[in-house]
Amino acid sequence: MFGAVVVGIGTAGWVRIRDMLAPLPGSPAEKLNVRAFISRRKLDSQQGVSQVTAEEAVSREDIQVAFICTDNVLHEENVKTFLQAGKHVCVEYPMTMNYKAALELWNLAQEKGVILHEEHIELLTEDYKELKRAVEGKLLQEGTLHFTGGALKPGFGFPAFSGIARLTWLVELFGELSVTAATMEEDSGNNYSKMTAKLLTSDDRPLMWIEERGPDLPWAKNINFQFDSCTLTEVPPAPKGAVGVFMQDLIHFSAKLAGQVSPGELHREKIRILHCLRLAENIQQLCKR
Repeated sequence: MFGAVVVGIGTAGWVRIRDMLAPLPGSPAEKLNVRAFISRRKLDSQQGVSQVTAEEAVSREDIQVAFICTDNVLHEENVKTFLQAGKHVCVEYPMTMNYKAALELWNLAQEKGVILHEEHIELLTEDYKELKRAVEGKLLQEGTLHFTGGALKPGFGFPAFSGIARLTWLVELFGELSVTAATMEEDSGNNYSKMTAKLLTSDDRPLMWIEERGPDLPWAKNINFQFDSCTLTEVPPAPKGAVGVFMQDLIHFSAKLAGQVSPGELHREKIRILHCLRLAENIQQLCKR
């Protein structure tokens, strides 16, 4: 069994506790036992789980795993704290707000002999899986992914990092990418922002990624992918999955803890995550020029 602490009690932290208390029967997630949670606020017990300080969690021998569910800007500091203590870590995306820091955390995890896992539930959704199937075997000519959503809250970071789920979609669908240009429009008075990044696939096919945020904007992913044989203008509808995305992620992370994930798969995941973080950093730098 692996004893776990959940750091941060927002929606994601609450779901992590719920899923560990009732894991999918017969799955590796049954090996996780939630021991405590950490919050900056003084709270009553959550779902029967009691609050501890970070100092106590780091020193407790019955806690071997930390789930980092804090504001994005606090991820790096929290991940580092638990890795240095020799604990396995599962962190919500983005792991850090820059590529170099992420690389240092991976190296620290390797040095300590522990698992560092960055959650990417957007790759576990049924609509993404359906889109992946629809794209399979087709030759991209050009494409656009335009995301709209509510205004960004403080602590979420630059849109290339807070929206890295969409960038991860593009990398998973079309392979390694490079950034050729990026711009940022902002109206702080109206809490509006629009980031536009021009990307290229390894065979020089253009992709545009737009992250548009504002108080009245609907939560939507609008796509236009033109292939040699057809054009996809919407994410294919998919039935709801039998297992929730956070539970799927919990099972994947638990399988890593149990040594059930191959070194090759671990390496590919690490390369993809670092590639996306480097792209996000390049986009941010281009937007600030």
